[in-house]
Amino acid sequence: MLRMMWEFFKAGLFAVGGGMATIPFLQAIGEKYGYFTSEELLDMIAVSESTPGAIGINMATYAGIKAHGPLGGILATLALVTGPIIIILIIARMILAFKNSKIVKDAFSTLRPATAGLILGAMSTVLVLTLVDTNAFAQTGNFMSLLRPIPLGLFAAFTLILFKFKNLSPLWIIVAGAGIGIVLGL
Repeated sequence: MLRMMWEFFKAGLFAVGGGMATIPFLQAIGEKYGYFTSEELLDMIAVSESTPGAIGINMATYAGIKAHGPLGGILATLALVTGPIIIILIIARMILAFKNSKIVKDAFSTLRPATAGLILGAMSTVLVLTLVDTNAFAQTGNFMSLLRPIPLGLFAAFTLILFKFKNLSPLWIIVAGAGIGIVLGL
């Protein structure tokens, strides 16, 4: 249980950049320790994006409960939020003294693209897990079996709709995506 807490504490240190920045770390935790599969991570991302609560907290709670019961869920969640709380308290204490410092401004300027890179990496992982079927490709050797046509078509359709209707409410996008996923069993 201590190992699990340590892993979620480390992942939480990157949550200061936003919950999506923790996805690569959560994926690594799932792969390394088997707390959850890639498919469970995708499901949790979908649920987390459509319900209240942060993805990292939802995943920590889920993995903790799965691995060690309710106490594990509580401890994993606490471990995940402890790092960011400490970092925010340190920053809050120091920010007034160093708010005009070039070093501090440069540090924050460096963190923005790093966080964007983590989120882009997480997004590409989610897209690959959703759109690519490596098992079918391994069985057939046919390049065309590598892509999952239904999710790919839905992704393309949603992308076109989003470009056409730029002011579309995210709520309707989530509801439509959830409905299609339920109907098609995705």
